[in-house]
Amino acid sequence: MEEQPQPQPAATNVWNRNAAEIEKVRSSVDRIKDEIHKIVIGQDEMLDLLLIGLFTGGHVLIEGVPGIAKTLTAKLLAQTLAVDFSRLQFTPDLMPTDVVGTAVFNMKTSEFKFNPGPIFSNVILIDEINRAPAKTQSALFEVMEERQVTVDGVTHGMEYPFFVVATQNPIEQEGTYKLPEAQMDRFLFRIKMTYPSLVEEIAILNKFKGDFDSDQVKTIGSVFNKDELKACREIIEGIHIKDELIQYIAKIVNNTRNNGDLFLGASPRASLSIMKASKAYAAMNDRDFVTPDDIQFVATSVLNHRIILTPEREMEGYTVEDIIKDIIEKIEVPR
Repeated sequence: MEEQPQPQPAATNVWNRNAAEIEKVRSSVDRIKDEIHKIVIGQDEMLDLLLIGLFTGGHVLIEGVPGIAKTLTAKLLAQTLAVDFSRLQFTPDLMPTDVVGTAVFNMKTSEFKFNPGPIFSNVILIDEINRAPAKTQSALFEVMEERQVTVDGVTHGMEYPFFVVATQNPIEQEGTYKLPEAQMDRFLFRIKMTYPSLVEEIAILNKFKGDFDSDQVKTIGSVFNKDELKACREIIEGIHIKDELIQYIAKIVNNTRNNGDLFLGASPRASLSIMKASKAYAAMNDRDFVTPDDIQFVATSVLNHRIILTPEREMEGYTVEDIIKDIIEKIEVPR
């Protein structure tokens, strides 16, 4: 007698089951944004990218001319989090030990004791990162990738979370040291900040016309803690991404390696970064599944510091953003 097929259990609606969890991520984002927007006018895309970096454990490089609130926004983000914060002002005379710390001899115990440097914090703002020489920049290689520091053969781990926000000025080159490609690759995003619009600038003037010392900054309070951040990260890791979208990401990154306009393409670290960032952006937009729009939103900021134009294209006035846009337009979008 032929065996009868067994009835299958009804499929569980995963999206509905996760709706409450996704709402936690979105509400957390709204709380942080509302607090920062008490001071910062506009810059919504930058805030989204900063929060994606925070949720996914990626570091962020903010690039822009002086006076457009790069440092201020990073400091305000740290104020909204109930975590430790430290700031490093990179200068040409800064030494690696000024960043990671050093072992000091204790005369009483006749032993060396490690004194941790300012990098041992949860949110670290590195101002003008390209003003320190290569020797000091190299002190960040291990800690940004592996969340640990090795001093005198002893490894010291970092606490969760560990989030580096660095700034640099792309215009002024005197007294600066270009970050090597290996260092740039350790940043999840390079965010290129632009000037505010006319409407936004008027709003900035009105906000601070009676507050010359920016005392309003002191009113920003912490609205998010480590446990909530860890919970959001776990939710984001569970966001669904279809196989077709995995292939879409791989095709975008692979195209950068086989492109006549580029001298250097992106590494697999870029593919992983796009995948993680797109999942975070989906959750921040109240979805538990990734769309092509999520991938396209994060792709430029993930790739713009990982690829290098050929000299010919650079001389013709092309930018890396132009090439990335062209790559995305040429690759068929999954349906």
